[in-house]
Amino acid sequence: MTEYATTAPARTTPDGDGYPMDPIPDLDRYRTSTVPIAALVPGDSPRLDGIRPEHVRVLAATDVPLPPILVERGTMRVIDGMHRLHAALAAGRDSVEVVYFDGSARSVFVQAVKANIAHGLPLTLADRRAAARRIIGLYPEWSDRMVAATVGLSDKTVAAVRRAAGDVGQPEVRIGMDGRARPLSSAAGRWIASQLMEERPEASLREIAREAGISVATVRDVRARMRRGDDPVPAAAGGRRSTTRRAARPEAGAACPEPDGSALLEGLRQDPSLRYNEVGRELLRWLDLRTPRSRELEGVVERVPPHAALIVARVARRCAAGWERLAREMELSAADPADES
Repeated sequence: MTEYATTAPARTTPDGDGYPMDPIPDLDRYRTSTVPIAALVPGDSPRLDGIRPEHVRVLAATDVPLPPILVERGTMRVIDGMHRLHAALAAGRDSVEVVYFDGSARSVFVQAVKANIAHGLPLTLADRRAAARRIIGLYPEWSDRMVAATVGLSDKTVAAVRRAAGDVGQPEVRIGMDGRARPLSSAAGRWIASQLMEERPEASLREIAREAGISVATVRDVRARMRRGDDPVPAAAGGRRSTTRRAARPEAGAACPEPDGSALLEGLRQDPSLRYNEVGRELLRWLDLRTPRSRELEGVVERVPPHAALIVARVARRCAAGWERLAREMELSAADPADES
């Protein structure tokens, strides 16, 4: 978990790393340390032009105490405050006040952008576009709005940057400002919803929506299409028009698109009620160890000797039955009397 060196509560964004929601903290609230300037290392700045000497001169000449420098604790790299650091050197100082930041390698650059957006010398449009492209590479699962809020651009501009970054892998889900993971295409969720409706016709729309990872409105549309005998997935979204319900279903044995469990688990990791207590963290670790990833299942069948295949199949079905029982118990515990049906 990323945090500043303080006991003050930190609000978080759904970034997977937990840095404070505020672009730059009120450093008066946080514990500072005095460190030798020689111990600090230049960080990975989002400024394409680097240090501006004229800004350093302005800072060095000011009589007002400058804010502490934000430093990555493990590497002593400067995250935010290179101009202040150079100003201290120009003023003949050999030490500066710092606030430590503990976080993952990829979250450090994001924090540097957020800090520079919030105060001091503004980032140029070119700086922010370059930062957006890099953050998309670091967090391809972030929504355009999420990246836009971080770098100070519009979501349309971020979308254009994402399209231009053709070499950046595109995940099947995007994580929004609320921390929820949403599929880029609802096609997979629609297929799952149609199967759940057939297996459990008594389930409410909200139950189906939660399990399929789509909205209640989409589930309602799937139900209406099934009643008409149409494909649950509109043709524009990858479906095909069918005259019978049977023709609309995937053939037996065919691969059925499923959400990667790790994507659904990502939303849970953002829940403060789980992240900030030992019971919750233990639950997240338990789920993480037992949630199969799509890539982990690739090639398993080929590696199993023929004589062991049926045993492995039975183990898989036993595990699936255990998860299904747990899922039903979770649904009962979360039952909402106001659920639609």
